[in-house]
Amino acid sequence: MAFVISESTPVTYPGPLPQAADVVVIGGGIIGVCTALFLARAGQSVVLCEKGRIAGEQSSRNWGWIRQTGRDPDEIPISAEANRIWLELANETNVDIGLRQVGISYLANSDADFAQYQDWLIHAKAHGLDSRMMSKTEVAAMNPNISRSFAGALHTASDMRAEPWVAVPALAGIALREGATLIENCAVRVLETRSGAITGVVTESGTIQTNRVVVAGGAWSSLFLRRHGVEIPQLSVRASVCATQALPNIGDSGSSDSDVAWRRRDDGGYTLAAGGFHELFVGPDAFRAVPSYVNQLKSDPFGRRYLAMAPKGYPDAWGTPRNWGAEDVSPFEKLRVLDPSPNMKKLRQVAQSFSDLFPSIGPVTIAKAWGGMIDTMPDEVPVVDETPNIRGLFVGTGFSGHGFGIGPGMGRVLADLAMGRDPGHDLTRFRIGRFSDGSEITTGQAL
Repeated sequence: MAFVISESTPVTYPGPLPQAADVVVIGGGIIGVCTALFLARAGQSVVLCEKGRIAGEQSSRNWGWIRQTGRDPDEIPISAEANRIWLELANETNVDIGLRQVGISYLANSDADFAQYQDWLIHAKAHGLDSRMMSKTEVAAMNPNISRSFAGALHTASDMRAEPWVAVPALAGIALREGATLIENCAVRVLETRSGAITGVVTESGTIQTNRVVVAGGAWSSLFLRRHGVEIPQLSVRASVCATQALPNIGDSGSSDSDVAWRRRDDGGYTLAAGGFHELFVGPDAFRAVPSYVNQLKSDPFGRRYLAMAPKGYPDAWGTPRNWGAEDVSPFEKLRVLDPSPNMKKLRQVAQSFSDLFPSIGPVTIAKAWGGMIDTMPDEVPVVDETPNIRGLFVGTGFSGHGFGIGPGMGRVLADLAMGRDPGHDLTRFRIGRFSDGSEITTGQAL
């Protein structure tokens, strides 16, 4: 079983490149794929350009959670919409994407955790979610093999799981059948503009005339946007994930405590990760963005580990070019798929924590491990907006590890934005100008 998509994955969509399109989407992750799907469904001619492989980066490397639990209050209604869309799209795929409505639980290690979760529940109830607090006794009953007691848990029964490396390509297949053009190994180098408006994109394979572009480049978005004078304080952090061998079933619900997050897979194994632990490669963008991240650093100073230098070619590596021309080989062509090595020391600790928590399953063997780069923002919510200085340029990035679950909802929103339609949700929290208009950067009440 592959578990992730990489540069060695065969190209599925080789082209050719059309001369014109109503909309060009840059990036073939979950956000870009779903945006293209809904644009095509609305009758737009849409071309999705992916520099490497569809879902080659974080979209195939995440935990596989599809959650409403713990979302920022302004994300909750879009997450709830995404849940509904996931259920619909799963019936339109040609493969089983592993979509299972099994619920997700946040286990409370202490009374303070329990109180924090209970405070968030106010927002869940306001939006009609089925989230509820579970008592210590209920947690023990749901997890009869668990080795320790918890103060309780926040549980959302309607939350789901799916296999990311299967699901996102399957959604791309739907987009193709709806009429979208998908092209892999096709980096967009630069935008063409006239009088402050989009007129086209220059790719490594030629130019596409268009007046609307959606940038959904994940960890690469900030680098691309800055080349065109659009500044956002987006950084990328490494997350490490592993898959275990087949194990006895200790429960189908996805769960997380302070040491380990887990979900069961249909092959009988579990996907494990260290919840809340990320690693930042410190580069030029990190230094530039420090003022925007002050509040996040104060609230969670030890939630990440800092590494001195990113590998060659990474978006914030010291040697990565910040400026290039339409005729130049861009950074996106030099590194087709961002494929970071996982932190094996941390994953071995995670596997041990899982084994300690459920001793009846015996030793836990890591069958496969991988890393991914999460595009993150100072307030841990994305930018979903049209840029003020380039008309027709829309941005959907910085999903801070939330992109897989919310992807179908945000794809629908971005498609409507690009078509000039009412997105149906209040997007004030996600505006691009919040980092330059003097607004206080706050992390909201996401968990």
